[in-house]
Amino acid sequence: MITATNEDNMVMMKRYPDNYFDLAIVDPPYGIGEDGLKNHSRGKATKPTLYTPKKWDSEAPDKSYFIELQRVSKNQIIFGANHFIQNIPNANSSSWIVWDKQNGDNDFADCELAYTSFKTAVRKYTFRWAGMLQGDMKNKEIRIHPTQKPVKLYEFCLMNYAEVGFKILDTHRGSASLDIACHNLGFDLWTCDMDLEYFEKGNKRLFEHQQQIRMFA
Repeated sequence: MITATNEDNMVMMKRYPDNYFDLAIVDPPYGIGEDGLKNHSRGKATKPTLYTPKKWDSEAPDKSYFIELQRVSKNQIIFGANHFIQNIPNANSSSWIVWDKQNGDNDFADCELAYTSFKTAVRKYTFRWAGMLQGDMKNKEIRIHPTQKPVKLYEFCLMNYAEVGFKILDTHRGSASLDIACHNLGFDLWTCDMDLEYFEKGNKRLFEHQQQIRMFA
């Protein structure tokens, strides 16, 4: 079951009681301006995708967002936390995810980091995500969002940090990659995005994926 809404994430989370979700996997704004304009000139090998310039990445969420996120979820995986770790209460963790993007010749980060609230070792996941080149070229993903992450990355998170029956939360839906990962692996997901354009594109992407799965089932 995928429950997606077009609304502010703080409004969404207030509807749920403490610890309602077993695991939150979120990719909030990092506050570094990667919201549709920077990528127009950063790739060197291929012409980058053009996205509608927006201003949602002008700043990272403040402490009140992370307090609410920790209230409604038992554990959290937070991408980009190295950019705003000071805003996450009790963020002393030895368990981080390192995503090696094998970026090639451009000035994007070689890796991205995700904080986790678990008490396990640091885990590294390698999946190429460099312009036209992706780690799974047979199932190449169409990019619809400037900070889109691959479905395989989210499947890695679910397979390593979630258990059967977990209720998953995503407060920044973006490209709906986590929707597809949850659909593929059988997890129930509650997610939202306040940007109507990306919300509708995410719905379309998920629907087309579900239809493709049915065609070959």
